[in-house]
Amino acid sequence: MKLIVDTNIVFSSILNTDSKIGDLLLNSDDQFEFYSVSYLKEELENHKTKLSQISNLTLEEIDQIRSQIFTKIQFISEDLIPFEYWKKAIEYVREVDMDDIAFVALSLFMDKTKIWTGDIKLRKGIASKGFEEIIETAEVLKLRKELERK
Repeated sequence: MKLIVDTNIVFSSILNTDSKIGDLLLNSDDQFEFYSVSYLKEELENHKTKLSQISNLTLEEIDQIRSQIFTKIQFISEDLIPFEYWKKAIEYVREVDMDDIAFVALSLFMDKTKIWTGDIKLRKGIASKGFEEIIETAEVLKLRKELERK
């Protein structure tokens, strides 16, 4: 199953690779294919110092963990997403958080692939506008268990 991961999921997994989120992202190769926008790499680079301060990890340790996580994600350049998907994504995120437009555009472009996020404001905001392609960590855990049984 394909899932799009947003920035807060990757942040969480870097901060604690042993967490449920870290485990799902790093150990679900047989169940999920993870995707994200290339912008995520830039965003993580911009927040690397903050991640280091929060986690008490060195910048080198952050880089190592980030590299490990990035091997689990297929990155799609925003340039490959046609304008029509960006235009539609604006309708969903305009009053919620424009920083998340690329994830919504990618979801639409990938035939409404679900976005895995822990961002409650995003989830509720875009759901109120009719965008339902969101999945929470608890649902991803449940799905993995179901897929493992098959």
